[in-house]
Amino acid sequence: MSRTANRRPNPRPPTGDEHVVAVFAGTFDPFTLGHLDLVQRGAALFERLVVCVSAEGRATWFTAQERLALVREAVAELKNVEVSLFRGLLVTEARRHGASVLLRGVRGGKDLEAELPMAFANRAMAPELETLFLTPAPAFALVSSSLVREVSALGGDASAWVPAHVGRALAARARRQS
Repeated sequence: MSRTANRRPNPRPPTGDEHVVAVFAGTFDPFTLGHLDLVQRGAALFERLVVCVSAEGRATWFTAQERLALVREAVAELKNVEVSLFRGLLVTEARRHGASVLLRGVRGGKDLEAELPMAFANRAMAPELETLFLTPAPAFALVSSSLVREVSALGGDASAWVPAHVGRALAARARRQS
């Protein structure tokens, strides 16, 4: 087999003035400092970064609108970052925003195992989109939304792992559920 058999054709040659748009998607239930780290780094890498909050999927602590508001507040200072709510396929949403990159966070091997099949499926559906995996800063390598929810549900303080406003929302949610 040729070395170029799996190469995707470049739809247009680079001119040097492309504005690369990336999409970073998730449920963000809740939005953690690990997520914020990836958004800040993505914002530095790309002309525009769109954080897409999924309205679908598993049961969540916060409604889609609450998660959207929490993410918007967390990234408000980043001028080239937008936040949107989406339903359906990520590749459809990425195309809607004119993105050419899907930004994904990977904390370790288990995350990579989960992310690779999705990346391959996205590539099959939208070969013009590249998936870029970023690892978090070491301080956030073990932080996950599920850990934050579990600690909060059991009455613990998860504020070290989330932006302050998210910590307040978590505390309020935990109080309502107890």
